[in-house]
Amino acid sequence: MISALPMYHSNPSRVAEFWLAISEKLRAPPGFDAPSELVWPGDLLKHWQSKDLLISQACGYPLVTELKDRVRVIGAFHYRVPGCVGHMCRSQLVVRDNDLATTLSDLRGRRVAYNGTDSQSGYNSLRALVAPLASNGIFFENRLETGSHQKSVIAVRDGLADIASIDCVSLAGFMKYAPEVVQNIRVLGQSAPYPGLPLITSADTSEELLAALRAVLKWVTHEPGLAQVRDDIFISNFEPLEFSDYQICAAMRDRAFQLRYPRL
Repeated sequence: MISALPMYHSNPSRVAEFWLAISEKLRAPPGFDAPSELVWPGDLLKHWQSKDLLISQACGYPLVTELKDRVRVIGAFHYRVPGCVGHMCRSQLVVRDNDLATTLSDLRGRRVAYNGTDSQSGYNSLRALVAPLASNGIFFENRLETGSHQKSVIAVRDGLADIASIDCVSLAGFMKYAPEVVQNIRVLGQSAPYPGLPLITSADTSEELLAALRAVLKWVTHEPGLAQVRDDIFISNFEPLEFSDYQICAAMRDRAFQLRYPRL
C-alpha cells in the first residue's frame, strides 16, 4: 500500500520519523499492511486517487471538487502554530515589511501570487476574502501562479508580487527551518477559518482499517516518546473528521461565485 504525508515538508526527516512510528503501530497484531517509508508524489491528484492508498494528506478544496466519492476522510491533525485552533486553520496574508498597506483593501490594483487555483489556503480562501471588495469582478491588477507556497512567499519577498495567501503551517515551517524565505516579510491579516488538511485513504478502505488508522493517529499524537518529533513538525493532536466537515471549502467558493468573483 502507499503512504504519504506530502504537504508539509520543511522538516522531511522528522515527518519520516513520525510516519515510521505510525507504520510500526499499524503492523502490530492484529496487523495491517503499512509501508515503513513514505512516498513523495509529484502528481498529487493521481496519487490521492490510487486504489492502493493507505494514507495521504490532501487539500480541502480538491477534496470537495475532485475527490468526492473517490477517497475516505480519516481526519486532520491539530497544529500548534498561529492561525490554528483545533482542526481549524486560517491562511496568512503576507506582504513585504516595508509595504505601507494596513488592510487587504489597500492591495487593490496590486499583484497577487498564489500557488495554484486548486489550493484552499493559497487561492480559494483568499478569493472568498477578496470577493466582497471586488468591483465588476476585479480586485487585483495582476496575478502570478507560482506552483508552491514557498515560491509565492519568495515572489512577494523579491517584489514580483505584493501579497500572497499562505497556509499557516507552511509559513511556520518557513520561519523555523528556512528563515531566508520569509526575510523582510510580515503578516498583514488572515482568512476566515476552514478545516485543516484532510488525511485521506482509498475509497475502498474497510471500516476496520479506517478505525485502526484513526486509533493509531490518535495514539501517535499522545505517545510521550514522540513529543520532540511532534514539536518539530508542530503537531499537537488528531481529530477524526468526515467529508461533510469540508463543505466549508465549497461554501467559500460558492460565496465568491455569488458575488461574481470567480477568480482572483
